[in-house]
Amino acid sequence: MSQSRRVLGVVMDPIESIKPKKDSTLAMLLAAQRQGWTLVYLRQQDLSVRDGVPHGYGSLVTVRDDPERWFEIGNPWIGGLEKLDALLMRKDPPFDMEYIYTTYILELAENQGVLVVNKPASLRDINEKAYTSWFPQCTPPSLVTRSRSALQEFLKQHGKIVLKPLDGMGGRSIFVVAAGDLNVNVIIETLTDNGAKFTLAQRYIPEIVDGDKRVLLIDGEPIDYALARIPAPGESRGNLVMGARGEGRPLTERDRWLCAQVGPTLARKGVLFAGLDVIGDYLTEINVTSPTGIRELDRQFNIDIAAKLIAAIDRKLSARTR
Repeated sequence: MSQSRRVLGVVMDPIESIKPKKDSTLAMLLAAQRQGWTLVYLRQQDLSVRDGVPHGYGSLVTVRDDPERWFEIGNPWIGGLEKLDALLMRKDPPFDMEYIYTTYILELAENQGVLVVNKPASLRDINEKAYTSWFPQCTPPSLVTRSRSALQEFLKQHGKIVLKPLDGMGGRSIFVVAAGDLNVNVIIETLTDNGAKFTLAQRYIPEIVDGDKRVLLIDGEPIDYALARIPAPGESRGNLVMGARGEGRPLTERDRWLCAQVGPTLARKGVLFAGLDVIGDYLTEINVTSPTGIRELDRQFNIDIAAKLIAAIDRKLSARTR
């Protein structure tokens, strides 16, 4: 099949609610459209399975790089997902049971030959906080536990730590606590739900004041520039949605070393697009659900990251037909 006839589906949040100036999914759709792909827009509620066959009830969509009118919904698109050549899973967290059920449907589509980006099983397996434990040589001292006493001991050992829920995103419910803080116990009780939920603790990395870098990888290989998200005054969180300022920077040797440690594993697991979060010398998160940062880096360095991703998808599809 020629590239001009290929069909790309995307499962995403409502397209009318995105911020086009910074939305990475829109960048991907624009790049695919420039290469002649037909685009199919789907939401989670548009997916179903009948007698073991995954179906979609979406729409054809045309996109524009226009902050006022960035999309146009076309004719309905109804049918089996096997009609798609590739499908982008770009639904933002929460990573709840509905998200997991969605990956089951996408895995059925994958079994019928659709290239799903990222691989549904890996979306389930690679928790963005916990999966850093697979690369302890890259991370700050870390602890995943439900135990209040273990977290208190970890705090006592390191003096200042970061506490995160395993299912959070965008900087939500992240706490920086220091030994002697009178709120430590209530923070631990809240995050662990009194011992019912696992929580991630990491030693505080003071280099956060210089930015929480997002390093993007395509099929395991890094883009040459990272987006450093510098916390707003009075903030400890390097998240753009929390007011952080984005500043592009060339990758350091340490950044490239971290990518070399993590990238090959992600590529083997079918993760074509990922974002590593790096503070100072340390890997803090591995983002595989809907990593962002494309548009900010494109503008600052005159690159086209989404085109590189679409080219990688094209190579994967072409290799199947050889």
